[in-house]
Amino acid sequence: MPLIEDDDYLHLEIPEMDVVHAEFAALVNRLGEAEPEEFAALFPELLVHTRAHFAAEEETMRLTEFPGRQEHIAEHGRVLGEMERFAERLAAGKSFFARAYIEDRIPDWFARHTQTLDYALAAYLRARGVGD
Repeated sequence: MPLIEDDDYLHLEIPEMDVVHAEFAALVNRLGEAEPEEFAALFPELLVHTRAHFAAEEETMRLTEFPGRQEHIAEHGRVLGEMERFAERLAAGKSFFARAYIEDRIPDWFARHTQTLDYALAAYLRARGVGD
């Protein structure tokens, strides 16, 4: 069973966001099914993807002067910090905590983040004709 289901909350009607969210979900789901060696190889890939994902959103927020960008950027920073700490533990051979983070925390965080902060950004962009 996938950790992140392809539910309606992933689809915000902003094509760039929807594609990146689908890619993120696919990576998390691959991590959830991965054997230890594959998990250790995929986790850094998720970190790289997440950095690019967040950087693109943050640039969009900056360019469109999204009023909620400071809170959104702070949340990105918090999650990236967590991922980086787990990547360090994984590199040191401590995969248990990184796997628990992916399985127990990321799916719920992603649902909440998408349904709140990303939803607000998408609504703001749609109101301005972005993504049509």
